[in-house]
Amino acid sequence: MDRPLEAQGRRAVETGLDRLGLGLGPEGDARMTRSVPVEAPVAFDVCGIGYAVMMATPADLVDYATGFALSEGLARGPEDILDVQAHAVEGGFVVRLNLPPDGAQKAMARARTRVTESSCGLCGIDNIEQVLRPLPPVIARISVEREAIVRALAELPEHQPLSRETGAVHGAAFCLPDGAIVMAREDVGRHNALDKLIGALARQGIDPATGFFLLTARCSYELVEKTVRAGCPMLVTISAPTTLAAERAEAAGLTLVTLARPDAALVLSGRDNISGHSSIVPRPRGSTRSP
Repeated sequence: MDRPLEAQGRRAVETGLDRLGLGLGPEGDARMTRSVPVEAPVAFDVCGIGYAVMMATPADLVDYATGFALSEGLARGPEDILDVQAHAVEGGFVVRLNLPPDGAQKAMARARTRVTESSCGLCGIDNIEQVLRPLPPVIARISVEREAIVRALAELPEHQPLSRETGAVHGAAFCLPDGAIVMAREDVGRHNALDKLIGALARQGIDPATGFFLLTARCSYELVEKTVRAGCPMLVTISAPTTLAAERAEAAGLTLVTLARPDAALVLSGRDNISGHSSIVPRPRGSTRSP
């Protein structure tokens, strides 16, 4: 039986997990209590069609559903989502979206061809050509100072309560060009965290074109795709990119900054959109230093 969720389903952490702390050093074993993030099946029901089942943290589910519908191309904007409701069910959660007829038709067409369920952005895609279809070009442009990236990195932990409590979730933040963080969302899945952020921005009328995304994850291609489709001109990640992520970002005109640290970062595309003084310092032959 469905149970309506309060506060968008914020049962995100299980506390009091009492287990044996296995000693791997001289200190020995000890009993410990640990908080862990909830990971549960979240089913998306679109206009009565069973569309996808994701493994996610059941918090901010209305934001998640909104961002998911936008990322999947089922809706062009939040105004296309006529209604969305999240419910707890036996074994997990279900989110029901009601869309206009064209959105329902897209959902039906993809549901008929789906061969796999995942949170990686491949729902309803059944061939390589669809995966590699051209992305829309990034139209928006912003100029970001190097110091803005440093500021955003420094502020990010303040916007990650789940991460502080559990150390086991990803964060996605929307930052202004000066690096100030406007909003952030968390989830056990990096794709889910970004969908939640995109949905939250849409629901609050904040244009992703006016800033940049900062993610605590490796830069895989689907994060680039979600960023481009959201209309955000710049993506910063704290971990390394994949080849396809770099290729897709450059082709779409997305400014992509990876391996972001307080003292260095790896810029893969859009270098001209990052300003600030610098000088190129030759490195000793054989140096293995990386950002």
